Amino acid sequence: MGDPITEYTGRLQQQEKEIQSLSAEIESLKNPRNPRASEHLDGLRDENAKLKYRVNILKRSLQEERPTSCSTSMTNINQRLQEVFGEAIRASCPELDDPPVSVAPNQQAKFGDYQCNSAMAMSQMLKAKGVKANPREIAEKIIQNLPDNELVEKTEIAGPGFINIHLKRPFVSKLLSKLLINGVQPPPLDSRKRVVVDFSSPNIAKEMHVGHLRSTIIGESMCRLFEFLGYDVLRLNHVGDWGTQFGMLIAHLQDKFPDYLTSSPPIGDLQAFYKESKKRFDEEEDFKKRAYKCVVRLQSKEPSFLKAWNLICDVSRREFQRVYDCLDIRIVERGESYYQDMMTKVVKEFEERGMAELDEGRKVVFVPGQSIPLTIVKSDGGYTYDTSDLAALRQRLFDEKADIIIYVTDSGQATHFQVVFAAAQMIGWYDPRVTRVEHAGFGVVLGEDKKKFKTRSGDTVRLIDLLEEGLKRSMDKLKEKERDKVLTPEELTKAQRSVAFGCIKYADLSHNRVNDYVFSFDKMLDDRGNTAAYLLYAFTRIRSIARLANIDEAALRTAAETSEVLLDHEKEWKLGKCLLRFPEILQKILDDLLLHTLCDYLYELATTFTEFYDSCYCIEKDRKTGEVVKVNMWRMLLCDATAAIMAKCFDILGINPVGRM
Repeated sequence: MGDPITEYTGRLQQQEKEIQSLSAEIESLKNPRNPRASEHLDGLRDENAKLKYRVNILKRSLQEERPTSCSTSMTNINQRLQEVFGEAIRASCPELDDPPVSVAPNQQAKFGDYQCNSAMAMSQMLKAKGVKANPREIAEKIIQNLPDNELVEKTEIAGPGFINIHLKRPFVSKLLSKLLINGVQPPPLDSRKRVVVDFSSPNIAKEMHVGHLRSTIIGESMCRLFEFLGYDVLRLNHVGDWGTQFGMLIAHLQDKFPDYLTSSPPIGDLQAFYKESKKRFDEEEDFKKRAYKCVVRLQSKEPSFLKAWNLICDVSRREFQRVYDCLDIRIVERGESYYQDMMTKVVKEFEERGMAELDEGRKVVFVPGQSIPLTIVKSDGGYTYDTSDLAALRQRLFDEKADIIIYVTDSGQATHFQVVFAAAQMIGWYDPRVTRVEHAGFGVVLGEDKKKFKTRSGDTVRLIDLLEEGLKRSMDKLKEKERDKVLTPEELTKAQRSVAFGCIKYADLSHNRVNDYVFSFDKMLDDRGNTAAYLLYAFTRIRSIARLANIDEAALRTAAETSEVLLDHEKEWKLGKCLLRFPEILQKILDDLLLHTLCDYLYELATTFTEFYDSCYCIEKDRKTGEVVKVNMWRMLLCDATAAIMAKCFDILGINPVGRM
């Protein structure tokens, strides 16, 4: 069943159109005595009145239900305003089929809290229909048609037709109390969708390098966002664990550690081991032939070759896990080998549908509208990345039953994924209007010289070396600030890890992922400006306010349940509104997968709190003795709410704040 309000509103608008049409016809005929027209018109007016009555009843009942539904969830104020103004917009211009509903926070507080900018666009739409309409007049009509609601105090028309919206302070105060009592809860979810995020994806037998840093950090944060919002998330590590390179690695293993089947080979440096085998593969013809035979025997799943393959994979896994432990990453490994048996079925499916064709010995798939084809079988009969990515996508759609699939890789792979997704749609695996399949691409990491980030010798930077360098610099910074003199050794180590890994993550996430970004330890460890170091210090200070006033969590909880959060001072009001924008921010990121928006919000919240704290006394002390003489509890509640929202932002970003810094 459809939404009854939408159904009745649609019928109502249709009736009104017919009434207008008949009225115009009667006027033009100048024949008011025409009995048939009059009867038809009267009938429509009666039906229209009944529909309006039923719509109003439904709206009232919906309004009554609203406060009780999802009582612990945070309210998305912007979304709620869009519902209210959407209704008014449709009622003010029923002749427009899909009028735009544009509501955004007001950039200047003196003009109100939010702004509706729909009138100008509606004026243009009416003009296209041959109807002249002044945007200010449309704005007036919208205001006249605003339904009764719980959140709008007043509205004003400004400029060419902007509607400035002022929120009711008691409404904002109640939402803050709800936040304090229930904690930071996600907005209501229509349905719990299955989400697959493919990220990190290093290659076996190769070191994780700085290029893997972005995919790992961005993918992890996306997963945390989806999980917080209530989705069922599967985090997948599509490691490169299959292919011709394993032939040379296994052949080299057999030569260097001939007893590998009975005693585990002490491969300390897999990168060096890989380079040795590659050198032999390029220079020794006999070794090269044996390497190819090893690949065939591995693909035939001979036990001794599978054992050699697993040994090599395990050495890599241990190295990857060191990085994942530092960055607090949870991920399920499902490499290319997992999809081997599925590739044959994929090729067969494209062939049976007549979508595969021969091209110089290869089997390729041409997708209409795409500039390059997919190669699904090489001329030697082997499969390609195209085949494995198609098989992986098919498995995620049909076996995992994913509603949303996100691939987090560098932007250089954008064209590849575009063609893979188009081929999957062409063969009918998914409908993009129903299932969201998206490539979340990102730019490269640059050194401070604005060139690709490399070591001094020109090699790719090993990720584990980068993380260890971060730990060293973080400790130097803490000692420079003499934190080692006030923190216990355990607290100092926790602060070191929090700052080091938090700064590396935040420096990446605070930049728009589609752009390249410059990696600079000096900038990311600076405790001024939009950095994790500044935000972690700010968070620790906010948390300490209640502790210094000897107010425990139980007292704050009691205050939240029994006292009102006052918002009389302009800085209290500004902070309260900023706190409640959190659900809007999450919704925006859910739409565009750009996590820097959350970092911008977190920094804005921290600076807004500083403005509040500098202007509004939370605790009043005796100037001579320093003793606390007065606690303004509603302001302490604003401190607590700020810390709660900041903590959730940190959690989504994968940053671990500490109690003391």
